[in-house]
Amino acid sequence: MRDTIFHILFVWYPYVCISSFVFGSLIRFDREQYTWKASSSQLLRKRQLFWGSNLFHFGILFLFFGHTIGLLTPTSLYTLVISVQNKQLLAIIAGSIAGIICFIGLTLLLHRRLFDARVRQTSTYMDLAILIILWVQLCLGILTLPFSLHHTDGEAMLRLSHWAQGIVTVQPVDAMTLQGLEWPYLVHLVLGMTVFLLFPFSRLVHIWSAPVWYLGRKGYQVVRTRRPLGQAGTGSYTQPAE
Repeated sequence: MRDTIFHILFVWYPYVCISSFVFGSLIRFDREQYTWKASSSQLLRKRQLFWGSNLFHFGILFLFFGHTIGLLTPTSLYTLVISVQNKQLLAIIAGSIAGIICFIGLTLLLHRRLFDARVRQTSTYMDLAILIILWVQLCLGILTLPFSLHHTDGEAMLRLSHWAQGIVTVQPVDAMTLQGLEWPYLVHLVLGMTVFLLFPFSRLVHIWSAPVWYLGRKGYQVVRTRRPLGQAGTGSYTQPAE
């Protein structure tokens, strides 16, 4: 029975979540573009939103790319420059710092959603559910740190990376290789996959629309002058910023 549960959770379930993440996002973009937004509530309780949002986004982006690079980089590649043990130690230190920053920011955002009546009225059940799931997921991630310190040989990290690389390359390893890991690791994996499952049904889809193209585009500024310009004679025009 235990083997069957592990096979369902760590071989079948990842592909269900990936399919929902990819195809669900495409379908939502095609059919419900007016809901494709972050639904900002920045006019309400701005100071707490400023600190919470910036700390959360900094921490979560660092953790996301750290997990992606750490899990998906082949062992034979990164051991050319760093040992498995040192890589795990680096991951623990960097993950602890980013995790604490993200935890503070996410706690501020969750508190704001739950305890500010005006913000709560602008929130959907999915908004609250995603924030709570992310908060629990972050707590589980922090909880794995003491266990990682007991695996100084990097053996647990190797198991997790081989599992993740097998899923991505559609060559899943035997799910039984994850047996023996402490429960925070396993729940952290399942809840992390669940975030991808729920992704298309939440405001998280705004991640796809990150305005990175603005970085290479010329800016514009409004310049006022006392003399009228053009036929309109409005006394103002827009020119490219230097």
